Amino acid sequence: MNDNDSYTPDWTPEDAGDAFAIKVKRGIDMKSTIKKIPHKPHAQRVQLTVDDHVNGVLNNDKTILARTITLIESNSPSHYDKAREVLKALLPYSGKSLRVGITGVPGAGKSTLIETLGCYLLEQGHKMAVLAVDPSSTVTKGSILGDKTRMEKLSRQQGCFIRPSPSGGTLGGVTRKSRETMLVCEAAGYDLILVETVGVGQSEITVRSMVDFFLLVMIAGAGDELQGIKKGVIELADALVVNKADGPNKSRALSTRQEYAMALKYLAPATRGWATNAFTCSALTGEGVPETWEVIKTFEKQTKAAGVFAGRRKNQALEWVYSMIENYLKDNFYNNPEVRALFPQVKDAVLNESLLPTAAAEQLLKTFYLSENKGR
Repeated sequence: MNDNDSYTPDWTPEDAGDAFAIKVKRGIDMKSTIKKIPHKPHAQRVQLTVDDHVNGVLNNDKTILARTITLIESNSPSHYDKAREVLKALLPYSGKSLRVGITGVPGAGKSTLIETLGCYLLEQGHKMAVLAVDPSSTVTKGSILGDKTRMEKLSRQQGCFIRPSPSGGTLGGVTRKSRETMLVCEAAGYDLILVETVGVGQSEITVRSMVDFFLLVMIAGAGDELQGIKKGVIELADALVVNKADGPNKSRALSTRQEYAMALKYLAPATRGWATNAFTCSALTGEGVPETWEVIKTFEKQTKAAGVFAGRRKNQALEWVYSMIENYLKDNFYNNPEVRALFPQVKDAVLNESLLPTAAAEQLLKTFYLSENKGR
């Protein structure tokens, strides 16, 4: 290597001479050849106006429909006014669907039944929206939202819209978000709304208050069937269907159906003028699914003729008003600055047993009322 083609770096030891063996080959000046690529900021998502949301929903644009539901589900105060304007504009186009709630014991096959029923109804020319209320963790506020995975075939159908909605760990979240989401889906032209519940605890009562028909899905061989689910939940149902009535399990399913049918004779019906009964079906094979739909259609026809259907809708609208008032007052109370400042002190006093819970509540409420009336 020619010495003219190399140079000694500036970090060589002083007086190193030829004893310093490391030499660096002169190469290309990289600084002169690198082109700086100008930084482009990430494109921001186009903000939709109220009219954009309304027109997109009415034209059944699924992308805008999903964004509208996200707007409505948002807990941000900055989204509240816009969501209210969108709902106000869509309200005249809602209310024309049949709302069906579906619940059942864990493992009863609710999602599979919804998929089988949904595919059948799409073939009949219906348009269906599925609102799968998913339980959120009360610790992390996270949610699995796996219903699109479980309903893979149905989710690919053009006439179906599936929306997993996290409950936020509170039943109030289910009430507000799911009710308003139903209105939006109805405005988009879906004539059937299916609401799948989490299947545990108080959520059945909440969903019962927002649907026309309530279906309870059961299975055979899960222990003492009549004790396996609370009597109160059975009393909410307009029909019971014993799923997985196929193969070797079919005879047990038929026997279980008979047991439920006998038990239902001693319970008051969930809907005035309608006799709740038990049936069997197989979400896997599809047997009994068309018959289950016929039961729902018969219910709709019979209750509409008797005026019960419209009466229930009106009562549910009033219940929604009361629920919204309660949620509004509760949010205002706990977000009040003076209440929040006083709360730790009151909490410690209650835990130390130096203040009665009733006195603590009165103190907090008094603080809230004085704060709200200040300056008036």
